[in-house]
Amino acid sequence: MVKDGIPWILIPALAAIAAALFGLWLVAAPLLVIAAFMGYFFRDPRRDPPDVEGSVVSPADGRVTRIEKLSPEDPDSPTVVSIFLSPFDVHINRSPIAGEVTDLAYTKGRFMIATKDEASLVNEQNALTIRGEKMTVVCKQIAGVLARRIVCWKKPGDHLERGERFGLIKFGSRTDLVLPPQVAVSVSVGERVRGGVSLIGRIKDGS
Repeated sequence: MVKDGIPWILIPALAAIAAALFGLWLVAAPLLVIAAFMGYFFRDPRRDPPDVEGSVVSPADGRVTRIEKLSPEDPDSPTVVSIFLSPFDVHINRSPIAGEVTDLAYTKGRFMIATKDEASLVNEQNALTIRGEKMTVVCKQIAGVLARRIVCWKKPGDHLERGERFGLIKFGSRTDLVLPPQVAVSVSVGERVRGGVSLIGRIKDGS
């Protein structure tokens, strides 16, 4: 469990205990359910990234909803891979590659449904630029309808290992990964992925 989830678990749990002490079981029961769900939501399972040279792993758990070029008419344009996280997915974000955080840009915005393509432009978001040995990627934490807080534990200059935790988005959300043209994407729309484990792509031979 991540420390950011402790208040979300303790408050309904303590309220449930207080209600039970006064015999208010109809109040205590749903509060205990909420506390249990919060414990489940803020879970932080261990992940061991695959040792595959030149690979890019998923930055989040969820379902791939979009794979497209930023400029469809340009074959050398970067590719965007969008991953939608439901409230039942693990919400920890992990670094897709090993590298240095060279830029961190937070943007206030709206809370449009995270599955919509426009969400990557208008929703609250936090973009990390990570420069690795062979490529640079951008990972965007994007808030959704339910999400109201993006958490990032890293800053420019920090080094990340592939699969290392760098933050989370509280409740339903989306993570976008912008890949350079030399990366061949290996997932498809509709596929479910796991952060830090599933391969999203790999550098093309000769790149």
